[in-house]
Amino acid sequence: MDSPAQRACGIAAGRLNLADYAANFSDAHPALNRSQALIEAERCYYCYDAPCTTACPTSIDVPAFIARIAQDNVRGAAREILTANPLGGMCSRVCPTEQLCEQACVRNTQEDKPVEIGALQRYATDAFMASGGAPLFQRAAATGRKVAVVGAGPAGLTCAHQLALQGHEVVLFDARPKLGGLNEYGLASYKTPGDFAQKEIDWLLSVGGITPRNNQRLGRDFTLDSLLAEHDAVFLGLGLAGVNALGTAEPQAEGLRNAVDFIADIRQAADKSTVPVGRRVVVIGGGMTAVDASVQARLLGADEVTMFYRRGKDALSASWVEQEWAQTHGVNLRLWAAPQEILVQDGKVCGVRMASTRMEGDRLQVTQEVFDVPADMVLKAIGQTYVATPAGAAIALRDGRIDTDDEGRTSVPRVWAGGDCRAGGQDLTVQAVEHGKVAARAMHQALTSAVAAGV
Repeated sequence: MDSPAQRACGIAAGRLNLADYAANFSDAHPALNRSQALIEAERCYYCYDAPCTTACPTSIDVPAFIARIAQDNVRGAAREILTANPLGGMCSRVCPTEQLCEQACVRNTQEDKPVEIGALQRYATDAFMASGGAPLFQRAAATGRKVAVVGAGPAGLTCAHQLALQGHEVVLFDARPKLGGLNEYGLASYKTPGDFAQKEIDWLLSVGGITPRNNQRLGRDFTLDSLLAEHDAVFLGLGLAGVNALGTAEPQAEGLRNAVDFIADIRQAADKSTVPVGRRVVVIGGGMTAVDASVQARLLGADEVTMFYRRGKDALSASWVEQEWAQTHGVNLRLWAAPQEILVQDGKVCGVRMASTRMEGDRLQVTQEVFDVPADMVLKAIGQTYVATPAGAAIALRDGRIDTDDEGRTSVPRVWAGGDCRAGGQDLTVQAVEHGKVAARAMHQALTSAVAAGV
């Protein structure tokens, strides 16, 4: 534990007492109890051709699962959810439901308050996970086909699960010590307390037929060619391993970090009091990662956290719910400002020089108006990029990510891709799940066609 003098300035751990850490990183949105769930379920109109189902990227039949909750049939509700979305428990916690299913709820037109679909989905999946009952799904007979899935994030996990259900043998490779991808390493700890990500993965793997191989990195421990030589098909769920540059010099200085690394450190810390944070923190970016980093910096004990974004509020990619969450936790949101220089003294960050921005026509312009912001920690949250080198030059790209057809086929035969590494996506967990599901369906069809043809 740092001394009081050390905690008074700069970057330090242990700024709060242990009770504060426990409260700050508890469940941000406690689950519904049975009575609350039954009451909320009764608010559903059970629409025919329901717009909420259409708005869900994984096409969960929302009225059907809510009807089962109303009937107190939680297992049936969970089955309805998990058939469409094997990661329905995690998605109920992290999906921007206010922009998807709940925004489409017809209750909005009458009451300005949708059915709490996300909370009901969590109620059903949590109850099932805690029940320890019989498995929901049974694996089909073995096909003799072997598939490699690279990347155990939402897309890879879903693809592996769906292929295993069809009887294929799946080897699941991941570069990190734990499976889960962003679900394990990239989300705020208060969104998924209690190690839920790993509990959900344990359930997913329980279907059988999936062999995890952790600490195995494409391009270092194996290549795409070697996978194709040993497997009948390959799915790439590589995510986005690179981080966008600030557009200005990034000195090697204590206190300048990628927000995704900061978030991962918090998620993996068994004791949040051991995670260092600055007194004055600047977060550069306007998305969910920026919000997660900003709020958690405050929860770790930072006195002042300011989130800067170069455009106006309407351009923020963080939802209005996330924006409000940041501001209610004391995060200062400053718009129309872009970083020009990271200020360093004695090898440590001491501030950021920002410049005001404005729109001139349809172009963003940096003005001559500059101002300095004191900071001892600066977190970069300006987006991530796909790193193409590990997969090799044979994989065609579009807009810097893997180019695929609608079913995830890449330019290389027998190779599919999905999730954030795939071009044209929304960088949402729920869409990554759909990518994995659709690709698995196409891969199964290709594999069974090959069997029928005697290939």
